Amino acid sequence: MMTPIPLVVIGGYLGAGKTTMINALLTNTEGRRVTVLVNDFGSINIDAALIRERSDDVIGLENGCVCCSIGGKLMETLIEIGARDVRPDLLVIEASGVSDPVRIAQVGMLDRAFRLQGIVVAVDAQSIGETLADVYIGDIARQQIEGATSIVLTRTDLLRSDEARAAQARVMNIAHTRIVFEGDRGSVPNVLFFGDEPSLRERLAPMTFMPSSHLPADLQSFTFRSDDRFDRRSLKAACASFSARLLRAKGFVRLLDGTCAEIHVVGKRWHITPCRDVVETGIVFIGLFEPDAIDALRRALSSAASAPRAEPCGELRE
Repeated sequence: MMTPIPLVVIGGYLGAGKTTMINALLTNTEGRRVTVLVNDFGSINIDAALIRERSDDVIGLENGCVCCSIGGKLMETLIEIGARDVRPDLLVIEASGVSDPVRIAQVGMLDRAFRLQGIVVAVDAQSIGETLADVYIGDIARQQIEGATSIVLTRTDLLRSDEARAAQARVMNIAHTRIVFEGDRGSVPNVLFFGDEPSLRERLAPMTFMPSSHLPADLQSFTFRSDDRFDRRSLKAACASFSARLLRAKGFVRLLDGTCAEIHVVGKRWHITPCRDVVETGIVFIGLFEPDAIDALRRALSSAASAPRAEPCGELRE
C-alpha cells in the first residue's frame, strides 16, 4: 500500500482570501510537490488562472459547486491524481466561495489514496459581521466556519485592534475549533498544510460532518465576455449600480488605454491591478440575480466599452 496523499481543503466565503493563501503556500513549498484543484462557481475559472502563475500542477473544475453539481467530476479527478506514477506530496482543494468544504472533505476521504490533513477556512475579518447578518448568505458562511479544523482571519490589518478582537470573538462563538491564525498577506504556518506536529494534531477538534444547507434559489453565476476595450471608471460604475445584489466579480479586462487588468469586486470593495495581455475581457459575476437583472447588468457593462475617454490605471485600489 502506498502512503496516502495529505489532503487540505481550503474554504471560505467569496473574497475571503483563499487564492492569496494558496499562492503564498506555493512560494514556500520547501521543495515539496503540491497539486492544486480549484473549484469555481462560474464558467471561467479565474482562481485557477491566477494560481497557474505560481504552479504548473493546477486542475480547474468549473460551472458549479464541487460538493453538489459536479461531485462526480471531483471523484474522477481524485482517482487520476492518486494513480499518478509521480504523486504529489500534498493535494490542496480550493472550494468555491459558496460551497461546503466539509462535503468536499467527505468526498476526498472516500478514496483511500488520500488522508485528510485539515479543513482551513479563510474568514474576512473586515466583513464577517455583515456577512453573517445577511439573510441570504449568512448560513453559508456560518456553516463554513463550523466545519473548519483551523481558521485564518484575513484583512485584520485593515481594522483597529478592538475591531479585530470583536471579529475573532464572533468567529470563535461559531467555530468548533480553537486553532485561529491571522493571515499575513495570505501567509500562514506551513504546519497547517505539511505538518505532522503532534501538538497541533492534539488540538484539532473532532470533526462533525453536517448536512449541507441549500443555497439561495436566486444565487446565480453568469459570465460576461467581450472583444471590446473598457473605460475603467465606467466599468466600476456599472458594477456599483448592482452592488446591492452583487456578491463577487472577478476576471480579466482589456482597458481603453491599451493595457489589461485583473479585476476583483467583493461587495463594495473594488480592486484592479495590471496583468499580462489577455485575448478578451472575461468577468464572472456571482450574486442574487433575477434574469432581468442579469440582462440589465450586461447592458450596463456593454455601455462601459463605448465610453468616450480612456483613464490610465493610476491608483490600483479603491
